[in-house]
Amino acid sequence: MPSRSWGPISDTLHPVQKGDRAPDFELPDQNGVPRRLSDLLKDGPLVLFFYPAALTRGCTKESCHFRDLRSEFDALGAQPVGVSADTVKKQKQFDERYRLGFLLLSDPDFSVARLYGTKRAVSFLRDRRTTFVIGTDQRILDIFHSELAFEAHAERALRVLKGSSDSRAD
Repeated sequence: MPSRSWGPISDTLHPVQKGDRAPDFELPDQNGVPRRLSDLLKDGPLVLFFYPAALTRGCTKESCHFRDLRSEFDALGAQPVGVSADTVKKQKQFDERYRLGFLLLSDPDFSVARLYGTKRAVSFLRDRRTTFVIGTDQRILDIFHSELAFEAHAERALRVLKGSSDSRAD
């Protein structure tokens, strides 16, 4: 009997790596406003976190932790931005229910997920839970993957941002 293979985790042949220039994109936020990565970076570093589905237990825990650490991100001039395949309407519900207070981008066709290598190859599975810390020069400072360490995404992003701001002070 032949073995069954579900294929690679991502259907992107060459996902981005640490040190790469982050691919630019434009997606609507939870209010339907188009947001471009390069424009968002004019305000400071970005923590771009991909999550499988709004309003689910793990994604809620992860997103609320970003919300709860918002003052620390603000102190570093950085902003968290969530991305999932959910509709604009569902992203809005997620933001309002949990008072997240940061941008949630809608990527229903997985176009950006594919650019960043977070789209799973198996069609019924959604994005991999992955966080990208992106500097104002559009370079990827760090990438973190974990499906179950929901709170680790925000904490690791803060460590990376604090380290990069310390090195700029020298």
